[in-house]
Amino acid sequence: MRHAALVPLLALLVPAALRAAEPPLRIGVCGPMTGDQGKMGEDILHGAELAVAEWNAKGGVLGRRIEIVAGDDQHEPKQARAVAERMKNERVAGVVGHFNTGCTVPASDVYYEAGIPMITPSATNPQVTERGYENVFRVCGRDDQQAPVAARYTVETAKARRVAVLHDNSAYGKGLADLYKAALEDKAEVVYYGGIVQGDMDYKAVLANVKDKAPDLWFFGGMYPEASKLVKQGRELGLTATFLSGDGTYDPQFLKVAGPAAEGAVLTFGPDFRKLPSAQPFLEGYRKKYGDPGPYSIYAYDAANILLHAIDQAKSLEGPKVAAAIRAREHDGAFGKIDFDAKGDMKKAPYICWRVEKGAFVPLEDGESSSLLPTIQSIPSRKRPVLVEVLV
Repeated sequence: MRHAALVPLLALLVPAALRAAEPPLRIGVCGPMTGDQGKMGEDILHGAELAVAEWNAKGGVLGRRIEIVAGDDQHEPKQARAVAERMKNERVAGVVGHFNTGCTVPASDVYYEAGIPMITPSATNPQVTERGYENVFRVCGRDDQQAPVAARYTVETAKARRVAVLHDNSAYGKGLADLYKAALEDKAEVVYYGGIVQGDMDYKAVLANVKDKAPDLWFFGGMYPEASKLVKQGRELGLTATFLSGDGTYDPQFLKVAGPAAEGAVLTFGPDFRKLPSAQPFLEGYRKKYGDPGPYSIYAYDAANILLHAIDQAKSLEGPKVAAAIRAREHDGAFGKIDFDAKGDMKKAPYICWRVEKGAFVPLEDGESSSLLPTIQSIPSRKRPVLVEVLV
C-alpha cells in the first residue's frame, strides 16, 4: 500500500526533475570585449546580462535557465567570423551583436547559413540589412539616416561652406563618411577627403593637410579612440573649425581622452533615453549592478529582451520560427516601441545632434535640433540619399 501511494507523488516529481536537468538556453553576446574598443563590448555585454538576469529571476524561458556565451571579436572581421562559427558550434539560440559593422557583416553570413537569429545593437551600415537575410535585425538606426542629419547640421546650423571629411577606413567609418559627403550634395564644398589608420598614435601630418585647406567644419567617420586623438592633435595644430562626427564617437572615453579639446564637438546619436519613462526601470537596474550605462548598453538590453520574448512567443528554439516571431509583433523596449520592417530595420529610428559643453554631451535644444531629424528608409542610388520625414 505504501508503494502504491508513492506512485502519484513520483509521477509529479519526475517531470520537475527532468526540467531541472535540462541544459541551459544559451544566447551569444558578441563584440570587442578587449582592446581599444573593449569598453563598448563590455557595455553591450552588461546590457544583455541585465536582461538575462531579469528573465532568470522570473524562471527563464521555456522552463530553462538562460546563459550568455560571450564572444570577443576584437573588432577584427576575421575574428568575428571565427566567433560566429563558435556560436554556431555552441548551439546558441540567438545572438546579440556584433558591435562593429565590419564584424557584423561577415559574422551574419555564418548566422544566416546556420539559421541563427541575430540582433545587432550598434552596427549602422546599410549593408547589414540590405542582403535579404531574414534572421538579421538591428535596434539602432542606419548610416543613411544619421548622415543626412549631420549634413543638415553642417549646412543649416553651422553654416559651413568648406568641409573636410576624414574616415578610419573601416566599413562603418568610411561608409558613414561617404554617405555624409553624398548628403551634402552641392550645398558645401568638400575641400579635403582622406582616410587614417586605426590605432595610429600620431595624425598630425594628415591634420596639417586638413588645416591647410581652411575648412569651416571637419567631419570624421570612425570610433572614439581615433576621434579623441584627432581632436586633441588638431587643436594643438591650431585647427579651430567645428568637429563633427557620428555615433561611434559618442562615448565618455572621447571626453576623457580629448579633454578640453572636445569642447564644442558635435555628434549624431539617438535621442536622450534618460528622459524616457520606459527607460527608467533599465536605468535603475543597470546602475545598481554596473554604474552608469554606456551609449549602447540600453540597445543591447532591448536586443536581448526582444530575442528572449521571441523565443518565448515561438515556443521554440528553431531559428526561423524565432526570427518570424521577432518580425511579427511590436516590442516594448526600454527605448519605447520597437517594430521591424521587412529588412530587419526599425521602422522608427530618429537621430539628433549632441554638442560637447563643459565636458558633457548635451542634446541640442528642441528649437535647434527639431529640423535635424530626417531619416532615410533606403538608398535608391549610391550617389544621393533620399530624405523622408522622421517619425519620432
